[in-house]
Amino acid sequence: MSVVSELVALVTGGASGLGRATAQRLVRNGARVIIADLPNSKGDATAKEIGDRCAFAPTDVTKEQDVLNAIELAKEKFGRVRAVVNCAGIAIATRTLTKRGPHPYDDFAKVLLVNTAGSFNVIRLCAQEMIQGDVSPGASASNPDERGVIINTASVAAYDGQIGQAAYSASKGAIVGMTLPIARDLSRNGIRICTIAPGLFLTPMLMGLPEKVREQLGKSVPYPSRLGDPDEYAQLAQSIIENPMLNGEVIRLDGALRMQP
Repeated sequence: MSVVSELVALVTGGASGLGRATAQRLVRNGARVIIADLPNSKGDATAKEIGDRCAFAPTDVTKEQDVLNAIELAKEKFGRVRAVVNCAGIAIATRTLTKRGPHPYDDFAKVLLVNTAGSFNVIRLCAQEMIQGDVSPGASASNPDERGVIINTASVAAYDGQIGQAAYSASKGAIVGMTLPIARDLSRNGIRICTIAPGLFLTPMLMGLPEKVREQLGKSVPYPSRLGDPDEYAQLAQSIIENPMLNGEVIRLDGALRMQP
């Protein structure tokens, strides 16, 4: 039986894109999943589509009470949260200086608030939940005291930020940077944490581009020369949960892509 089949998971940003694919895959493999996404998202419809092992919690990841409510809903419906996949995030494209003036400070701050602080908010609150009660059902003979697994989403932009990506790259670089210290912090609690840094994936953001542009973006990937399938992200998230030695690591999932300026 798969480790995943025993788990209750919280997936932020689960209404679409990488988060949706992760929720779908985890449920297919027997997990029970709470989709935590904004109240105006398609989270409720997505949860109903996935089935009775999935539920929706309206959540702004920057708000402590919203995250606590999502954790409580998980406990009421399925049990204690033992896996977290942080996919919630936003992006803007603005140069540091434009003809209209400098990059708006509030826009920069908002991207860091949602992407970085929001992810950390979920991490800290879910880690507190994970240490309550018995060890995780996902604990194994090699990790008998494991209490949970947390997966964050960075981006290749953390390393290869493009023109106009100062805010987004900063927010994702911060997620990369905090992975190891958090893994070290939580090691005494039996909680593992890793980060996935995806390249170009066929998410709603890219789906809004013309097909010709999507094809050109896909060809920029060395191999395989295509856009990533969100389920390939989900597959890696599942593998991290299942592999008891993966901890404190950032994994690029990008087909050897290195973004040009």
